[in-house]
Amino acid sequence: MRKLLIPILLILLFSPSAQAETYRITGKATFADNTPVTLDYVYVQCIPGDFACYQYRGAQSITDAYGYYSILIDVTDEEDDLDILLNLRGENFTHTIDIQAHRDSPNNQMVQDIRLEQNPPPSGVFLGFGCFIVLFTLVFVSVLMRTGRRLSTKQGRMEFMGMKQARMLECPTCKQMVAQHELVMHFIVDHDMEAFDAGELAGKVMRRTWSEEE
Repeated sequence: MRKLLIPILLILLFSPSAQAETYRITGKATFADNTPVTLDYVYVQCIPGDFACYQYRGAQSITDAYGYYSILIDVTDEEDDLDILLNLRGENFTHTIDIQAHRDSPNNQMVQDIRLEQNPPPSGVFLGFGCFIVLFTLVFVSVLMRTGRRLSTKQGRMEFMGMKQARMLECPTCKQMVAQHELVMHFIVDHDMEAFDAGELAGKVMRRTWSEEE
């Protein structure tokens, strides 16, 4: 009896109760406007409380540039008709495992396309371009208003034509405001100064303004 029991135990030990096989789920993921969902993850999730599904939870696939994905899981005959959830961007889609249909399919794969209810997020390129347009418009309007205010005055119109108003300097003798280019002539004519002395005094007045600017 003991000799017969050992081979039976060996057969039970090395013979798996169920043979697992690879089960492939493929399809195309699109948004509500039919644009492909690119470079995003499709996850396998489970209905709460369905413990038979938990072994597949976390299996994932990333969509390619055209929105196609492919998830591989190992299933047994005991998991036939089991419902799992395919999660993409927070939306769930039920897939029922059908082992026989998978075996009969031409490429050994179950095709399930995913169509989201949400629209694609705004593109960063177009969003940045829109911000640039808004900023450019604000700057353009600001410059236009400042230019309009300057052109509304006589001095502004002269500056716009390249005619800048001369700097006015205070005469140290009579405290009169005189244009910078007329200061030497003012000393000579109005204060009877020699040309050399007038030039030297004008230089001192101008140097004083330069030191204040620094």
